[in-house]
Amino acid sequence: MNIASEVALAAAREKFFSGHTLPDGLVPAPILRSWQRCADQGLDAGSSIHAEPMTAAELRALHEQNETLRLLSRSELVSLRIEAKLTDSVVILTDAKGLVLDTAGSPEFAGQAAAVSLRPGVRWAEDSTGTNAIGTALAERRAIEVHGGEHFFVPHGILHCAASPIFDPYGKLAGVLDMSGHASAQHTHAMGLIRLAVEQIEHRFFSGRFDDMTVVRFHRNADLVGTAREGILVFNGDQLVAGNRRALHFAGLDRKALRKATREEIFEASGLGSGSGELRGRNGERYFASLSQPRATVPRVTGTLPRQVSPAKSGPVFTRQTLADLARAIRLVNAEVPLLITGETGAGKEVFARHLAGLTSRAGKPFIAINCAALPESLIESELFGYEAGAFTGARKSGAKGLVQQAEGGILFLDEIGDMPLLLQSRLLRVLQDKEVAPLGGGTPHKTDFMPICATNRDLKAMVEAGTFRADLYFRVAQYTIALPSLSELPDREAVVANLWSRYAPANSGPLPQAVLANLAARRWPGNFRELAGTLRALAALAEPGIPIALADLPQDPTSASPSPIIYQGDLGSITEATMRRAVSQHQGNISAAARALNIDRSTLYRRLVWKQSDTH
Repeated sequence: MNIASEVALAAAREKFFSGHTLPDGLVPAPILRSWQRCADQGLDAGSSIHAEPMTAAELRALHEQNETLRLLSRSELVSLRIEAKLTDSVVILTDAKGLVLDTAGSPEFAGQAAAVSLRPGVRWAEDSTGTNAIGTALAERRAIEVHGGEHFFVPHGILHCAASPIFDPYGKLAGVLDMSGHASAQHTHAMGLIRLAVEQIEHRFFSGRFDDMTVVRFHRNADLVGTAREGILVFNGDQLVAGNRRALHFAGLDRKALRKATREEIFEASGLGSGSGELRGRNGERYFASLSQPRATVPRVTGTLPRQVSPAKSGPVFTRQTLADLARAIRLVNAEVPLLITGETGAGKEVFARHLAGLTSRAGKPFIAINCAALPESLIESELFGYEAGAFTGARKSGAKGLVQQAEGGILFLDEIGDMPLLLQSRLLRVLQDKEVAPLGGGTPHKTDFMPICATNRDLKAMVEAGTFRADLYFRVAQYTIALPSLSELPDREAVVANLWSRYAPANSGPLPQAVLANLAARRWPGNFRELAGTLRALAALAEPGIPIALADLPQDPTSASPSPIIYQGDLGSITEATMRRAVSQHQGNISAAARALNIDRSTLYRRLVWKQSDTH
């Protein structure tokens, strides 16, 4: 805003607050309407604003109430944070009442914004904070910019704000996304960035929520079908029940048409069943479309804890906290929010992921597990992305489909993601962003539909700071993190041991004696559930019919015995190989962990052990 505009705005404010009627065009119509609403409610533009902050407990409750919105918006907050830092601004997410949920961006400006109560837990609706982009976007139900003196309250004149409401698929207000900065600075792109981010969030609302209904995705441009720019309409039978803004705009409808309009009123009759093709609207427009019919075989999973999550004798053992994490994870996967599962080796990361997959909207589809630490670096790329005929020496004549493509429609589980080579991380990031994979050898890129779930026993944040793991890939795969406890962290290990024994015990063998149970529960189990389960299987196999397991039957606890000195014999090569094998054994077969303990590269360990072994057969 230039000096002349600011002078004109100041004059308009003086006239308005003096009770004079303003001529049309002096102040933008939405701003003038907002001023009038604020004045009608008795707000005093010159008064100080005293916003009572929420307590920590109240803020936690607010976050829980808006968990879905926060999860769906996480990627946009992360990406906009970079832009906000560059322009000395903050990005703000609020709920449908204008209560601030999250902020991200410039720490310096965040401190200044807090001075005018622009911080989490404070309500920025018009009736409490006057004309402002958040509150006025909610009142007008449209995107809006509010600059400097256009704010109702004088202290807010330091702000330039651009905000857009976020609508759920049913046309209800879900929240607001806002970018606020100094009124003295230029914010040329703020409104455009906010609009694009909101379009992404609203598009994500539709992921995995309408599998039991007919979903039509369409656009005038075929290349934009399948992107956040597409229009989406959802029909229950013939009735329109949900849709995004772009689809309603294409069809010439407003949100009032939801639950009133029918498919026949919007589209002409078409032979398009399921798949891609063309549709013609009743308005004469021709669209490229993708239509999916209801999938009756896939049960819809709600955010509440499903009955089948409860521990069963045949299922995995989960703590109460892990069950709560599982319920959240179901909702996240159905909303296509990437998960990162962390935990020590043997803590059950893949078990958790497989159990989770069977409870989501992708149940019954492929679950492809890849251990990034177990594949030699030279093979990871071809294994993940596949290859064309003749792509490299030894390649199959017909080529091969990669594991990413094999996960089509299902879950791609990337275990030990922290061990993926840095050069390959950029390739994986591109696949995750574009959902498109090109095989080695210059093959044609293929569109893919899979849900990534990653797991690691390493500190990825520390690796990002050290430069050994890409920051952009971290933010892509770790949009929500679930930490699985180690066995030693569980409060009632005897119950865990007893539960697992009931699964492996021979018929009619009965429970473990208390002394045995206590001994097993007291051990450290560095291999966690995997090590404990292996020990119990061995005891079950060696148990004599009708004879209870005794303490003497238990294997020695290696963590409590004093290690004997190891004397190696042979040449240097034999000693080196023996040292490597011992390290692998001590780390329960985890090659990456053994390599780190030896302070050598993982590929070196593979070359000396795995590849050598394969040469002898």
